[in-house]
Amino acid sequence: MNKQDGNQINEHDSNQTNESNDNQTDEDDGDQEWGIRASSGPALELDGYSLSIATLEQIALDGRRVSIAPVAVQRVEEAHRVLQVLAAQDVPIYGLNRGVGVNKDMEIQADFFERYNQNLIYSHCAGIGPTASVVKVRAVMAVRLNTLLLGCTGVQPAVVYMYRDMLNAGIHPYLPLRGSVGAGDISLLSHIGLAMIGEGTAQFRGQEVPVAEALAQAGLTAIKPGSKDGLAIVSSNALSSGTGALVLGEAKRLLKTADIIYALSLEAIRGSVSPLDEALYLVHPYEGATESAAFVRDCLQGSELLNADNGDKIQDPLSFRSATHVHGAARETLAYASRLLLIQLNSSDDNPCLLVDEQRIVPSSNFDVTAWTIAFEALGIALSHVSKISCYRTIKLGTPDFTGLPRFLSVDPATSIAFGTIQKTFTSLDAEIRHLSNPSSADYFSLAGDMEDHANNTPFIVGKIAEIIDRLYYILGIEAMHAAQALDLRGPLLIGKGVSAAYAAVRAVVPALTRDRNLTPDIEAMHKLLTGHELLKATKLALVNEERNEG
Repeated sequence: MNKQDGNQINEHDSNQTNESNDNQTDEDDGDQEWGIRASSGPALELDGYSLSIATLEQIALDGRRVSIAPVAVQRVEEAHRVLQVLAAQDVPIYGLNRGVGVNKDMEIQADFFERYNQNLIYSHCAGIGPTASVVKVRAVMAVRLNTLLLGCTGVQPAVVYMYRDMLNAGIHPYLPLRGSVGAGDISLLSHIGLAMIGEGTAQFRGQEVPVAEALAQAGLTAIKPGSKDGLAIVSSNALSSGTGALVLGEAKRLLKTADIIYALSLEAIRGSVSPLDEALYLVHPYEGATESAAFVRDCLQGSELLNADNGDKIQDPLSFRSATHVHGAARETLAYASRLLLIQLNSSDDNPCLLVDEQRIVPSSNFDVTAWTIAFEALGIALSHVSKISCYRTIKLGTPDFTGLPRFLSVDPATSIAFGTIQKTFTSLDAEIRHLSNPSSADYFSLAGDMEDHANNTPFIVGKIAEIIDRLYYILGIEAMHAAQALDLRGPLLIGKGVSAAYAAVRAVVPALTRDRNLTPDIEAMHKLLTGHELLKATKLALVNEERNEG
C-alpha cells in the first residue's frame, strides 16, 4: 500500500520505540493483493470517542492511515501513571498483580510481570480458522486502538503506538475467526498480541511472512509487555465489533440495492405505484419504510408507470405491495443495531476498568455485549424477510398468469426453458438464510470454573449476518435478471431514470436470454455486480444527474 502524507502527531515518550515517519513511502504497491482499495487522503485521527462505521470502513477497506489525537495520548499516559501508582500501593488488580479467570486469586510478583504477560498472550492463543482477511484485521485493530485511547486500561503508551504503527505499515497479523464465545474475544485477539511481541506470522506487502521480519522491514520494534498489557491486548470485543461494523456497513448498501431491484421489478410487471404514495407514510410514519419508499420513488422518476391507470388492477401481491415496509423494517433494525454498535466502538469494555479521574480501578462486566448482539440477531431475522419477498417477486416474474409474459420469461416457450430451473437455486439460498437467521446468543456454557457463566457467541452471530448478506446478493441478482428479461420482452418502455441505470448495469454483465445457456456464469456475474456495488453506484449517479438537470 502506498503510504500517504498524514497529520500524525509526534508523540514523545521515553518508552516509545516505534515512532514512524509519516512521509515514508512504501516501494511496494500491494493494495489489490491485500484485498483493500488504494488509500488516499491524510491520516484519520482517532480519539476514543468519535469513531464511526464510515471512518472504520476507510481504515479497513481503503487502507487509510491512522493517527492519535494529542489529548488521547495524554489520557493514555496519565492512565498508565495512575496504574503504576496503584500497583505500588499493592492494590490487588486483576490481570496485573493477580491472575485472570478462575486464577484471580493467584498473586503475580513484580519481577514476573513481563513473563506473566507473555504467558497470558501465549496461553490465550487458541483460535482456529478460517482466518480474517486483511480488511477484517484492519477493522479489528482500529477498533481496539480506539477503545484503548479512552485510558481505561493503563497500558504503556508503546502498546497503542504499536497498533497505530502496524496499521500504517501494513502489518496485518494472522487472526483466526473461530474460538470466541463472545464475552471478550480473548482466544482470538491474543494472536494480534503475539504479533505485537514479535512472534507469529502476518500479511505484509502481499505476502505471509514472519512478524519479526515484517517489523524489521518496517523499522519497528516488538513491544515488551508490562503490567496489565497482556490482559488489555487480549481481552476486548474488538473482533466482534470490528467485523460487526463492516457487516453493518454492507447491510446498508444491500438494502439500498434491494430497493433499486424492487423498483426494477415493479417496472417489469407494470405494477401499481399506489403503495409508494407519500401521503401513506405520513399517516403510518415508520422511518425505515418512509426512507425506502422515498428512494424507490426517486428511482422511478420519469417512468410512465407513475402516470399509468392501474385502476382495474387495484393492487399487487404483497411481495410487491409491502416491499418498502419489509425493507423499511430491515432499515429500522439496522439503525438500531448501528446505534448500539457505535456505543461499543467508542467506549471501554475492559475488566477491570481504570477510572483515572477517581484514581481507582474497578472490576466490571463491561465486556458483556448482549445489547447489540441481540440487535444483530434481529437484523438477521429482518433480512430473512427481505430474502423471502425477493424470492416471491422472482417467482411472480416467471408466472405468465401474473405477468402476461411467456412462462419463465422465455423468448419462445416451445424451444426454450429459460428461467424454470433457476427457481431451485434462489429458494435453496433462502432456506439457508432462514436457517442462518435463527438466534444463537443463548447457546453458551459455563466456563472457567463456573466464573464465566454467561456469553453471547457474538463473533458467530456477526459471521452469520455476513453470510446472509452474501446469499441475499445472489437472490437479488437473480431477481434483477428476471426483471431485466421481463422488460426486454415487453419492448420499449419509458422507465425511471434510476431504474434505467440499474437495467443498463445488469445488461452490461448479463445479456438478454434469447436461448437457453449455462446460467451459472450469469448468476456469478450478477453477484459480482452487486457486491462490487456497481449497480448501486450507477443508480445513484443517475439520480444525482437527474437532480442537477432539474436544478
